[in-house]
This record gives sequence, C-alpha cells and structure tokens, in this order.
Amino acid sequence: MNQKCAFPLLARIDAFPVTHCLTKIFSVRNVMRYIMRQKMLSLGDNFQIKNENGDDAFIVNGKVFSLAKQLSFQDLAGNTLVSIKQQLVSWGATYTISKDDNPVAVVKKELFNVFSYRFSIDLSGSPSLATTGDFLNHEYAIFRGEQQVAAISKQWFTLTDTYGVDIGEGEDDVLVLAIAIVIDMVCHPDHK
Repeated sequence: MNQKCAFPLLARIDAFPVTHCLTKIFSVRNVMRYIMRQKMLSLGDNFQIKNENGDDAFIVNGKVFSLAKQLSFQDLAGNTLVSIKQQLVSWGATYTISKDDNPVAVVKKELFNVFSYRFSIDLSGSPSLATTGDFLNHEYAIFRGEQQVAAISKQWFTLTDTYGVDIGEGEDDVLVLAIAIVIDMVCHPDHK
C-alpha cells in the first residue's frame, strides 16, 4: 500500500488547499473534488458538502439521541441516498453504509496501528477497498488493490472539521464521501 508519490495535487476549492499526493492515474483521468465541512453549531454529526465549483452538493444529518452514531446522507431535495450506522458490538470501530436498508459497505478500523490509521472496506458486489492514513498530517488515501481511487485531506486550524476529497473517475462519489465521514468520526471524534 505504501506507494511513492508521482504527482502532488494542489487544488483550491473554496480557499481550501488539498495537498494529498496522488498516483499517476489521477493525472490521466478526471477527478471530482468536494469540500466536506462539519457544521459548527449542531447537536449531531452534521456535514455540508460542496462540489468543486463551490455549489452545495449534499447534506449529512446525524441523529442526536441514539446510542450508536447514525447519519443520513441526503441530496439537496432531502432524499436519503445512503445511511451510515455505527455497529456497537464489534472489535474496533465498525460502520455500515446502507442504501435502501441494504448494506453496500462495511468500514472497519484495523486495530493496533500506532502512527497510522488503516481501514478495511468490504463492498457488497465489488472488490474491497482499503484506506491508509497519516496520523500526523491527517491525509488519507483509498485504494482498490494497488490502485488509488480517492484522497482525503483534513484542513488544519479550523473551528470545524473540514476535508478536501478527490475522487477518481468512475467511482461512486456518495460512497467515497460516506467513507470520508466514517473516517472523520473514528479518527477525529468530537465531544459534543
């Protein structure tokens, strides 16, 4: 999984630099870029997601009073595209991403990694994904096998968690953004 950086990416979306190193595939294929910002004055885990043009793209609403974290990933009309639910009884942090009450992905943080974050992402009907992250720099890469398919970068020194997310062409944007939200909840929990 440790790959040498072929092309550093520097993009500005809404005055937010995404500085994650991407593999050669991103220089050839189109990349969709998003800004994912956690809402500051909210009781649950709520996010606003903008596209590369700075236009609102999605909203994510978290349930406030529940034992396990539960979020609804919605389009701008309020239609639920996927739901995210924490599994309380598991070894390590585990979340299920479902579409129409059918699981499409299970995201599980691997145990016993001291200076990095690693997640396994089991997809129903597709090859699995894996995520590696840099504990100190808040940089994450999502791989399918040896192929990098997305990059997530957390902005430093902000009042709310803010991420730049680059997604390779042909990937499921909603699924990758939902995975980014899970990574935020596991790696950077807030204490509201």
